[in-house]
Amino acid sequence: MDGKKEEIINELDIDRIIEKYQLLPHPEGGYYSEVYRSKQEVSSLVVGENRNAVTHIYFLLKKGQFSRFHKVHHDEIWNFYEGSPLKIIEFNGEKIEEKFIGKDTGSYVSVVEGGIFQAAETTGLYTLVGCTVAPGFDFKDFSFITDEPDIQAVLKEQFTDYKYLI
Repeated sequence: MDGKKEEIINELDIDRIIEKYQLLPHPEGGYYSEVYRSKQEVSSLVVGENRNAVTHIYFLLKKGQFSRFHKVHHDEIWNFYEGSPLKIIEFNGEKIEEKFIGKDTGSYVSVVEGGIFQAAETTGLYTLVGCTVAPGFDFKDFSFITDEPDIQAVLKEQFTDYKYLI
């Protein structure tokens, strides 16, 4: 099968996945659907409020899309499901670290500690992953790098190859 025909089939498969899992556009880029939110609550020492114990979403990125630099206050676990490997970029304000999860990468899971800026992009036509946050995700605990101009300036000045992820 020639590459063009295979790409068309894959694009149709991507649309099928979006429909099957009822994925919606995510503010950071890509598509998502929350599949689990614990009924149990725990006290988060980081934010000083109660949060659901754990949350989990499906998250999909198509070729050309990316999850722009953002952070959450709590640890996030990325699990690879299907498609091409995912590149996860972490930025702690001083250095960049790239991690890959997926087929032939040696890992199907990656953890981003709470408070670390992260971005992601597929290395192919699409990537479907799961993201688990504990204590659970709340948009009140989420921010973009643009919310921190000093950190954003460091990224722009010292890590110019990653500016497109802002």
